[in-house]
Amino acid sequence: MRSVLGCKSGPMLQVKLPDGTTLDFSETATPLDVAQRIGPGLAKAAIAAEVDGTVTGLDFQLPDDGEVSLRILTKKNPESLEVMRHSCAHIMARAVMRLREGVRLAFGPTVEGGFYYDFDLDKPLTDDDFPAIEEEMKKIIQLDEEFERLEQSRDQAVEICRDLGQNYKVEHIEGGLAEHETLSFYRQGEFLDLCRGPHVPSPKAIGAFKLLSLAGAYWKGDQSRPQLQRLYGTAFFNKPDLETHLQRVEEAKKRDHRVLGKQLDLFSINPVVGSGLILWQPKGAMIRSLLETFVREELQKRGYLPVYTPSIGRVELYETSGHYPYYLDSMFSPIMMDQDEQYLLKPMNCPHHIMIYKSRPRSYRELPLRLAEFGTVHRYEKSGELSGMTRVRGFTQDDAHIFCTNEQVEEEFRGCIDMTQFVLESLGLTNYRVRLGFRDPQSDKYVGDAERWERAQRSLIEVCQGLGMAFTEEPGEAAFYGPKADFVVTDCIGREWQLGTVQLDYNLPSDERFGLEFVAPDNHPHRPVMIHRAPLGSMERFMGVLIEHFAGAFPLWLAPEQLRILSVSEKSEEYGRRVEKEMRAAGLRVSGDYRAEKLGAKIRDAQLELIPYMCIVGPRDAENDTVSLRDRIEGDLGAMNISAAVAKFQEEIKSRTVRKTFGGDAGFGEQGSSNEY
Repeated sequence: MRSVLGCKSGPMLQVKLPDGTTLDFSETATPLDVAQRIGPGLAKAAIAAEVDGTVTGLDFQLPDDGEVSLRILTKKNPESLEVMRHSCAHIMARAVMRLREGVRLAFGPTVEGGFYYDFDLDKPLTDDDFPAIEEEMKKIIQLDEEFERLEQSRDQAVEICRDLGQNYKVEHIEGGLAEHETLSFYRQGEFLDLCRGPHVPSPKAIGAFKLLSLAGAYWKGDQSRPQLQRLYGTAFFNKPDLETHLQRVEEAKKRDHRVLGKQLDLFSINPVVGSGLILWQPKGAMIRSLLETFVREELQKRGYLPVYTPSIGRVELYETSGHYPYYLDSMFSPIMMDQDEQYLLKPMNCPHHIMIYKSRPRSYRELPLRLAEFGTVHRYEKSGELSGMTRVRGFTQDDAHIFCTNEQVEEEFRGCIDMTQFVLESLGLTNYRVRLGFRDPQSDKYVGDAERWERAQRSLIEVCQGLGMAFTEEPGEAAFYGPKADFVVTDCIGREWQLGTVQLDYNLPSDERFGLEFVAPDNHPHRPVMIHRAPLGSMERFMGVLIEHFAGAFPLWLAPEQLRILSVSEKSEEYGRRVEKEMRAAGLRVSGDYRAEKLGAKIRDAQLELIPYMCIVGPRDAENDTVSLRDRIEGDLGAMNISAAVAKFQEEIKSRTVRKTFGGDAGFGEQGSSNEY
């Protein structure tokens, strides 16, 4: 292949680089050719490329003429990690097929933190198979056989998959890929797989990998289809990064809210009640109540008005809003009533709040009108997608909807952002980023005209810029009725969670939907703008995240049991009960342990239950009106007067102090996008 600089007759491709410079190519070129033109060092380090915003392999054929923007991706770029992991998924599948006969392949995409591949096997894999699979993967990597891309027509692709005995691929081509004229395969040695890519230029780019776990999965997520076996793995460019990740995975296991929730008696899920439906135990309910009180007090300060709405509504209500049928697959089936009326379990609170707004004529003098509710909604999640408190079928949102004029949008949106920041930071969740979810112009899932969407998205950007707030834009992540700003929180072990959200909506108030109005100073009807906001999001999901973030060791103001009185012996029980009574009278959540057990056993039990403070009482304390204070984090603090101890606790509660001591034993004191078609 020959590349030249400068102008020349005939087709000419101009490649624009990130620094603004351009390179001209008069013959067919690939990103690797571009990297080689820039320099041999970059060509050697290159893993993949980004062409006009799309990640490609280095072997991607660039157009013969015109202009493209191109960025060479190396190990330093996060996009390269996903490309490498997808290649590792192929190597894993190849290894399994070498070790087992008659393996039927499904999909093998990358996911957050790694990758997986779904297999249909005559004999299921077990964890005991991992060493042999990993050893075979090492052999394949050492062969260093390149990933070769092959383009085939649809008919040829079907025949290839049929000849390979890969019937899942055949079905997917004939059904899910019916609109594709040509399809691509990647071949590596004897392994050939239907795949859109891209892949790394050399398997040796995979520096370190590890198989993680097995799970069940239905073909295409359909419970009526065959059940497959999903093998998870992860990979990194170097061993230290892999070891750091594995340590984080182990830490996440310790913090699993499903395990801690049971150990600490915070919540339960009972199959008799139903999957995905949370039963809040008294301790968990106490934390939830404290969070709700905290948010309600802040709402009152900021001028919100409380409302309550029913848990069901007529189907026509959700047809008007667009939730039905846009989210039909995520809703429970309609409930048939008398006279052929159909009702739905409430999937969203916003249509109900809209009807409160619409219950009487509104004047501009009433705006902004801020309506707030801890409203319970229900969504039908597939059983395979349910996960403890973080993916459920019934949940309560700290929901509010603001109806305002166009002139008030910026100030109201700023207020929503400010409240979300205040709530998150009060809980020690200070590491977050803002993601602006915009409409995907190619999708038909959004309601409203393009002009209305452009106005809403432009308003969102202007507000964030006015606040000096860093943000990223993600097309396709908008709500179906408007763009949104999501707060993506990073917890203390580096995992991201989407929590608070603020959404701007010009569509639901429109004539095509609810036709909302207010009388303006000119005595004519005008259309309000609607803002949806929920600082916590779902109480269930937020609780699950908090349990894992704090490893169950909640700060004093949120702890269901703030302190425990421990008697040294039976002789100190009477004094201990007096101290307990005084602490309770001071508004503290306190219990007493007066069992005929050794003090060490009582301390250990309180420590394991993650009680923030222990007040140990003995004969000397009774004489001096003191308690020997023990901190869950810092250990023994020495003797302290009862009133001084109460003042210390009350100050820590009032300031909502969050002591950041997270680590391997945090708070315990002494104790995916797919690369497949």
